[in-house]
Amino acid sequence: MALIHLKDIHLAFGVAPVLDGIDFAIEAGERVCLIGRNGEGKSTLFKLINGTLQPDSGEVIINSSVRVAMLEQDVPETSGRILDIVMGGSSRTAELLINYNAQTDLCANGDMDACERMADLQHDIDAVHGWDLEREATRLIKTMGLDPDDDLSSLSGGRKRRVLLARSLVTKPDVLLLDEPTNHLDVDSIEWLERFLLDWQGLTLLFVTHDRAFVNKLSTRIIELDRGQLTSYDVTQGEGGYARYQELKELQLLAEEKNNANFDKKLAQEEVWIRQGIKARRTRNEGRVRELKALREERSDRREQVGNVNITMGQGEKSGKLVCKVKNLHLEYDGNVLVDNFTTTIMRGDKIGIVGPNGAGKTTLIKALLDISDDEVTKTGSVELGTNLKIAFFDQLRDQLDLEASVAQNVSEGSDFVEVGGRKTHIMSYLQDFLFAPERARTPVKALSGGERNRVLLAKQLLKPANILVLDEPTNDLDMATLELLEESVASFGGTILLISHDRSFMDNVVTSTWVFDQDEDGKGIVKEYVGGYQEYLVQKNREQAAHAARAPANNANTASKVTNKTTAAKPNKSAKKLNFNEQRELDNLPKEIAALEAEQAQLQEKLADGSWFTTDVNAATAASERLLTIEDEMMNKLERWSALES
Repeated sequence: MALIHLKDIHLAFGVAPVLDGIDFAIEAGERVCLIGRNGEGKSTLFKLINGTLQPDSGEVIINSSVRVAMLEQDVPETSGRILDIVMGGSSRTAELLINYNAQTDLCANGDMDACERMADLQHDIDAVHGWDLEREATRLIKTMGLDPDDDLSSLSGGRKRRVLLARSLVTKPDVLLLDEPTNHLDVDSIEWLERFLLDWQGLTLLFVTHDRAFVNKLSTRIIELDRGQLTSYDVTQGEGGYARYQELKELQLLAEEKNNANFDKKLAQEEVWIRQGIKARRTRNEGRVRELKALREERSDRREQVGNVNITMGQGEKSGKLVCKVKNLHLEYDGNVLVDNFTTTIMRGDKIGIVGPNGAGKTTLIKALLDISDDEVTKTGSVELGTNLKIAFFDQLRDQLDLEASVAQNVSEGSDFVEVGGRKTHIMSYLQDFLFAPERARTPVKALSGGERNRVLLAKQLLKPANILVLDEPTNDLDMATLELLEESVASFGGTILLISHDRSFMDNVVTSTWVFDQDEDGKGIVKEYVGGYQEYLVQKNREQAAHAARAPANNANTASKVTNKTTAAKPNKSAKKLNFNEQRELDNLPKEIAALEAEQAQLQEKLADGSWFTTDVNAATAASERLLTIEDEMMNKLERWSALES
């Protein structure tokens, strides 16, 4: 059954319609991702569904029993008790409960009028089942790992998002609208959100995102808003997710191109016919003339697909082979150790991805590596920079843009020409490569959307000849088409890249190593290095955890055996399962077998860390890589067997 049905919706703000006769329905239990270029009208579509905007014509059909809630993209700058804010998702009931709690405090201090008001409020709350709301709000807040009595202003951006999500869910909506839910979240928060939404039984989702990994994890269908039309793609078949959409989209564009070519051919033939000589004019009929007129109008109304951003990176001279050598780096801010005892070497051509919680110190670390001063950070240790370093810095806060100046003024710094790849190019021509028409190029930056501002910053920074590219959350607010083109350009960049990003797909497709912020036992920040992208980091992390799990029982067994030997004779364990001779021998041998596997794993990892093995003996190196995979499986099987024998 369709929970929401948009029927023949038309809406226009200017000459070209934003929505041009769209039809769309979402069924119960679907998780639908809405994609489209910046400015296509995705937020407008959400406003229609949410009831904050009315179409010029058409129907938005939502059953009266269907509840719709929306998680906004921006986190409001507000304060207040988390429980009160979450209950505010059901405003009238929340108002009664908040008032009741206030009167309770007054009554406890001897205000008899407040005690009388409490009785009236209690009656009103009972009438609307308000106590159920408070219980549900408290349950949701605790499910999200938060304290109902904490103040919203004390939370990080990611945890504030959890509060807003709880506020959206407290009314138990049938449909939840999510507008760029992963923006400004760290990777851990994004993965938590994915698990939470997948575990919520019966929830129907409609969401906008540029995060392809998020799409792959959640979506059962992708709909694309393009030139005022909606196209639906079933992404549950084949490879699934965003990759399946790309396959279907390519087929659809090929069909569109063929249809347009056939149409243009027919129009050209009719234009030739109408211009033929006197003999042909005598035989022409009015019906054919009317058909030609209709063809002309249809061709005039056709909206061509918007072009792609043309990204050309300014490649500077090569840097020295050594980019940066770091030894025992220690970074401290406001009494907190962000990075402790970090030693590494960055070579020319390295592409390094950096992940970690918001506020962990990722940007601070990059500044320290590049010897950019920061008076608020205490820095010890040594940083040795290489020669001929030319750095382009892409800042997630877009602080390098003058909001009052126009797009063109920001990019060219007042000049009519810019140098692209060694050639002088007019600024208006250059900006068209970034999808800014001349009129838009003269617009002040303050009037642009977030995605447009990101494109301005890209256009500005990519003019600089550089051999080190620093990208701090470059994918925020970009549409997927622009994001993919940026990804291709960054991946093919010949210099060194330092990338901070929460976009796991972007990381996987660009970086050759991943640095992960963590904490040691004393709560000090540490940075761990892993070979490969984000998914490869996860594989290595899982291996580490498996190895740690194997060591922990072995250590516990050795410690416990000393105590057990003293007490078992006096007080046998009646609850323990009696093992036969072979099972007991197997249990006794398991710790040694797991330790042997760990030692073999460590030895192989050490050998493989030296890439030269693949050139001196490729067969042995390949066999070692395959053996590492089987070792992990063997270790997990032995751990499970150990647990079974001890239970």
